[in-house]
Amino acid sequence: MSVAHERVRPQLAAWLDAWKTPGLQYVAVNADEVVCTFHGGWADIRQQRPMGADTTLMAYSMSKTITAVAVLRLVESGRLSLDDSLARFVPQSPYGAAVTVRHLLSHTSGIPNPIPLRWVHAAERHDGFDEASALGAVLRRHSRLTAEPGARFRYSNIGYWLLGRIVQEVSGTSFEAYVTEHVLARLGIANRGLGYAVPESGRHSTGYLEKYSVLNLVKGLLIDRSLIGEYAGSWLEIRGHFLNGPAFGGLVGTAQAFAAFLQDQLRPRSVLLDPPMRALLYQTQQTRDGRQVPMTLGWHVKTLDGKPVFFKEGGGGGFHCMMRVYPDVGFASVLMVNATGFDVSRALDALDAACL
Repeated sequence: MSVAHERVRPQLAAWLDAWKTPGLQYVAVNADEVVCTFHGGWADIRQQRPMGADTTLMAYSMSKTITAVAVLRLVESGRLSLDDSLARFVPQSPYGAAVTVRHLLSHTSGIPNPIPLRWVHAAERHDGFDEASALGAVLRRHSRLTAEPGARFRYSNIGYWLLGRIVQEVSGTSFEAYVTEHVLARLGIANRGLGYAVPESGRHSTGYLEKYSVLNLVKGLLIDRSLIGEYAGSWLEIRGHFLNGPAFGGLVGTAQAFAAFLQDQLRPRSVLLDPPMRALLYQTQQTRDGRQVPMTLGWHVKTLDGKPVFFKEGGGGGFHCMMRVYPDVGFASVLMVNATGFDVSRALDALDAACL
């Protein structure tokens, strides 16, 4: 066992012992090796199924960074420009010609961001689900911009859902197929720990809400009632589901698989993006009047102990996760848990500090 592993194992075990989350996966890497890996707790409490390294969890918005990489690969190939108008590819968009691909990637489009927790459908409905109709309904209901394009930073799930439609139009194939072939397969993780399908129940984790929590009290207002399962002790099960828009949050996978993506970001040469395009992925963006926003073309940005940190968080019905890249020290990490309310940001602060 590495020194870093021995440092973080007691903290991870303590969270499980205290029922802060039923189960978790944590992986920390540098460019060449895994610095620390841990998985433990329960993937399913009632069935007493352990959380394994190969157990998949819902990534939710952590998917957006992978979507951004897919878009930038099309930009790199010359098939798409960051200054292209959304309307060129999605003519039914109600947001006008001024919204560009760059605006969508950097959350400066002005497109609204209603709570997306109901933009899901049960796993058994997935084969007949019509994503185009679902997106069309959302666009009609939320058709007005909240700000002029480029004027300010405002997070938007709709914006990234629309990026998925752009990828589909430009590539001539489905969004999921493009990402699988041109991103996940290049990393060697397509159909092996990361994808847009929920695996059979024996490999996928159940998601949970804490019984004694505010979110559980108001769940009927936020979550489709068909997804609310049974109690398992102090935890409420959330039944298996898919997000209506895979581009804004549809990835399902393991911490190990996301760590493979993070390692690619740390290596001198990425298999996904050439050096200029990868540098652009990490370039802090600006509003049209030159004010910096806490966002690149796919990562959120902050400083921790004076070091720049690029991160993406994801959370929703029964799951919470976050991945980080610390480029100055050549380190990256990912934490995935099957409990909506677990504070992954605070947890990573402690875990990463112990590993660095």
